[in-house]
Amino acid sequence: MSITALCGKQVDVVISANAFFQGILIETGKDILVLFDGQRFVYIPLLHVHRVNLSPVINDELSNPTEISLAKDVEAISYRTILTNAKGLFTEIYVTGNISLHGYVMSVRSDYFAFYSPVYKTMLISLQHLKWLIPYNLKTPPYTLSNEKLPVIPAAAPLLRSFEEQVKKWEGELVVFDIGEDPAKIGLVKKVRDSIIELVIAGGETVYLKLSHIKSAHVP
Repeated sequence: MSITALCGKQVDVVISANAFFQGILIETGKDILVLFDGQRFVYIPLLHVHRVNLSPVINDELSNPTEISLAKDVEAISYRTILTNAKGLFTEIYVTGNISLHGYVMSVRSDYFAFYSPVYKTMLISLQHLKWLIPYNLKTPPYTLSNEKLPVIPAAAPLLRSFEEQVKKWEGELVVFDIGEDPAKIGLVKKVRDSIIELVIAGGETVYLKLSHIKSAHVP
């Protein structure tokens, strides 16, 4: 039996960072599952799923969605397809720390995607570290901002194919990694080589960060 056998049923999903979701399992793909929590669709990469099981307590108020998910009319859903279909939609994503990010998927590259946040501006998000994605169904503009201040599809600078290549392009720039929760992940990028970032932090010390553990990056 596979997870697919649970489609249409109420399930509990436990993922990385001790996050928990409950809802109706709508669909599964080779690397992602789609859950409806009663209000919104939740897209969870299977890479971070620790457990899926039938909900021991059924919520009678939870019904099947009347809206269309990002997986509708897709022959075989995948993580990359969902990200591509989410472009232009105001979306909540979670990557690290105690906060979710809110904004727009702009471009999907080989191992990362560009995300526009009204707060952090253009961010690079590692594909392997995204925990979930939840599109909003908003009738009013996000934060009630005008299109001049928050365009639906912000102008995007050309992006290189890989996460490492794009971060390397920022050599000589002040960069914030992982939303800046750790002071040792904010600094001047001196060099990127062999998947190691050489970073000079505020006090002038040099630290070395392994690129595979970097979840997000943005230029402040």
